[in-house]
This record gives sequence, C-alpha cells and structure tokens, in this order.
Amino acid sequence: MCGRFSLFTPSEQLQDIFQISNMDELPYTPRYNIAPSQAVFTIIQKKQIRRAGYLRWGLIPSWAKSEKNSYNLINARAETVDEKPSFKHLLLKRRCLIIADGFYEWQKRNDTKQPYRITMKDNRPFAFAGLWDRWKSGNEVITTCTIITTEANEIVQPIHTRMPVILTEEQQADWLDPSIQHPADLKALLKPYPPEKMETYEVSTLVNSAKNDTPDLLDSL
Repeated sequence: MCGRFSLFTPSEQLQDIFQISNMDELPYTPRYNIAPSQAVFTIIQKKQIRRAGYLRWGLIPSWAKSEKNSYNLINARAETVDEKPSFKHLLLKRRCLIIADGFYEWQKRNDTKQPYRITMKDNRPFAFAGLWDRWKSGNEVITTCTIITTEANEIVQPIHTRMPVILTEEQQADWLDPSIQHPADLKALLKPYPPEKMETYEVSTLVNSAKNDTPDLLDSL
C-alpha cells in the first residue's frame, strides 16, 4: 500500500518538470509526512493543458451516501482497478497524477515495524498514478483522490509486498491523455517502477505520527 509520502521540491522545479500551467496561482508549503485525509498536490489535464491543485486523499465515490468511509479508499489495486465499482469508471474519465518526492513504508520485525523512506536515486520528484472523483451532498462538494498500487519491485519487496504505481515521464502523458479509453491499455501502465532507479533507507519512528511533519523525518538512521 501507500500510506505516507512527502513533497518538498521547490515549486519552480515542479512547474518545469511536470509542465504545470497554473503553478503561480497555487499556495505551496513543503510537506514531509503527508497522510490520508490531508490535501495532496495533484495534476489533471484538459485540452492538452496540465493544471495542478489540491485534492483530499481518500476517495469518496460520487455515488456514496456518506463521506465517512473515504479513509478506506486511499489506495486502489492495479490488478482490479477496472473491476471495482468505486474505480472502474474513474479509470476511463478521471485520471490524475499525485506528486511526491519520496514515500514511506513499514517493514514488520517481530512485534515492531521499522519505517523506511523510498526515493529516486537522483532525488527528483515523481508521479503516482491516481484517480479522482467529486462527491456532492446538498451544497457540500468534496473532491478526493486515491493512489493506485501494484506489486513491489526488488527494492521495495524486502520491506512490503505492495508499492504505489510510479509513472515514467512517457507514461504520465499517456495516463493523462483522455483519448486513451481502453482499460487494457491503461492497466499496461500500472507496473512496478524500475528498481535500479530507486533507493531506500531506514528512518525514525517519528514518521509514525502524522502530527510530525518536519525535515528531520528525512534523516537516515
């Protein structure tokens, strides 16, 4: 799964790397421990123009009667994303990029869990494959998202069996392209990221609490 991540890359770099058209219009605060139910930095595309904004992490399907179960939909499995009622229509119509520069995963060790930080070797930010939806109840509108996960690659496997789908630059363009509508073509993008481009290291258990959101969470033990 993917339950925590960071994004503190300077906004100018995000604008250049992800071709964001409206970066100057957005508030931006570096984050070191982003958790479910919080706002995440997300990109969608309309008419070949990429726009960024903030969505709440934890998908509420548009047809849901209540918003209360959104925490349970922080992730969608790549293997069944075209089958589950909460996701299959979004796969065709509401795809997004969720931007990060590292994520955390926990390795079980007897009765404890050791957190690890997982990043790119070049420290560049990257994009998770995401889905989004808009839920309405009366005058209330909540826009939410979920991160798609897949089986772990060789870097993540010793820590956890699952990892978020990270898209290459070429795959990002296809994922955002609304003309791609065949589920099989889209699912072909949802594979483990090349492990040779990634690295991981142990970090403090301070990351266990979402209340902790400071740069020292990035320090290697």
